[in-house]
Amino acid sequence: MKVEYPDGLFSEEELINTPKRHQKFINEWINPEEFKFTTFPKPEGVDQMIIIKDIPFYSMCSHHLIPFFGKCHVGYIPNERICGLSKIPRVIDLLANKPQIQEKLTQEVADFLSNELKPLGLMVVIEAEHLCMSMRGIQKPGHRTITNAIKGIFTTQSAREEFLCMIKQ
Repeated sequence: MKVEYPDGLFSEEELINTPKRHQKFINEWINPEEFKFTTFPKPEGVDQMIIIKDIPFYSMCSHHLIPFFGKCHVGYIPNERICGLSKIPRVIDLLANKPQIQEKLTQEVADFLSNELKPLGLMVVIEAEHLCMSMRGIQKPGHRTITNAIKGIFTTQSAREEFLCMIKQ
């Protein structure tokens, strides 16, 4: 099926350069700024959960090339290393900047952090609204799709419940 646009759709002055602006956006978006994921030795006595919650992100559904966006929550229990707090949002931005599905993004964030930090446990929860469900298709704005990835001691019910309780606050 071929989509046909009305005559003159891209002739309006504000639309003439839209293809160039869109190309610039895509190039900036899929080529995020590089950064070094730095870690540090865990301070003596630090054995509690470290949580960064409500990290905003934007990505794009690989099925429709329409945005999905929301918040990511990450918690980990350090083993030997910790990371700078700003590194976790940078990882999320880095991994979110490509067409994909939310389930894969959640797992990629968990895998990246697990490989870099080698924590005793790690949990990633992503809550997002998908504009492919809000603007088209079923047209249900305001929904939240929630995915999670669980590693290490977060597979135990008590650690998982503690994390989930803390991100609800």
